[in-house]
Amino acid sequence: MINLDYQSRTPIYEQIVNQVERLISLGILKPKQQIQSIRELATSLGINPNTVKKAYEELEKRGAINTISTKGTFVTDNIKLTVNRTVNEKMDIIRKNINELLKLGVDKDDIMKKVF
Repeated sequence: MINLDYQSRTPIYEQIVNQVERLISLGILKPKQQIQSIRELATSLGINPNTVKKAYEELEKRGAINTISTKGTFVTDNIKLTVNRTVNEKMDIIRKNINELLKLGVDKDDIMKKVF
């Protein structure tokens, strides 16, 4: 399910966070569904468990997953929050890029034509 791009400048843990959030947004990972343990995911991806731990900590902080001691790690019930956060982050990136284009002198109409 998770594919890493080792050539990307995006840190591995961040790639994991982004992909888990995407899987949740798409409904591939469902509320209350158990996901792989840190050790299992690290082994399947061939990476250090500390990297997965960092990704899971970030996902917990964002409210996407919840770890229950001795039970495992689960997707939270609050899927809408995760989806909204993901959408808002993507919109911020788009706004930033549009502002950069405007600063370079690109006309708003030209941006709209090329984007749509």
